[in-house]
Amino acid sequence: MRTMHRLAGHTNQPTTDAARLALRAYKRARAEAGARGQREAPPVSIDTLRAMISACDLNTRIGIRDRLLLVLGLALMGRRSELVALTCDDILEVSDGLEVTIRTSKTDKDSRGETIAIPRGSHPLTDPVAVWSDWTAVLTEAGQTSGRLLRRIDRHGNLGPRLGADAVNVIVRDLAIRAAVPGAETFTAHSLRAGGATVAYAAGVPVSVIAKHGRWAPASPVVLRYIRAVDRWRDNAMRNVGL
Repeated sequence: MRTMHRLAGHTNQPTTDAARLALRAYKRARAEAGARGQREAPPVSIDTLRAMISACDLNTRIGIRDRLLLVLGLALMGRRSELVALTCDDILEVSDGLEVTIRTSKTDKDSRGETIAIPRGSHPLTDPVAVWSDWTAVLTEAGQTSGRLLRRIDRHGNLGPRLGADAVNVIVRDLAIRAAVPGAETFTAHSLRAGGATVAYAAGVPVSVIAKHGRWAPASPVVLRYIRAVDRWRDNAMRNVGL
């Protein structure tokens, strides 16, 4: 409200104290009534990622595509809008791995674009280079080596137009259910993005590097929530006290 007031040219800024107090009282009343705070999709761990990939039928085009979607989603810490916008020309294999161009994102207001480096992996199921190579072989076989990277596929294995953003949620949730992941019904595309940040922090990657890689603002409260989720177990006051 204050921003709109200022942009309209008014010099006297409205006070928001009353609104803040009312909102605080509302949140307290909800908490006392048993309501929980904002619920986020659970992050995908590396073990969960491999279980979900194992649920893919890698003898089919759909399975090969879904494996790429899972690995890129976590490794890029990608938003679903970024994933479905990728084209075949946006990924380049280099000696160290893959260079992925994100042409625009939520925090890239001017669409300057950014290239994200993804190192080669060590596990055959989740090595980003191998996963990408398997999918590009499918595209080559189908004679579709340009345009959108992720495509719809019908039940006969025919490639169609671009994959929709809503379909990403469906694929992630379906694979989590098929892999019998606890809480599978709550998994969404954001689980991959959250998972990338969570596993990176658990591996000792600095917060600033995670924020840059995932295209978050440097002081994003979202990243800090992922970090706290790791720290509550890693730096726990009750760890090793002999209980």
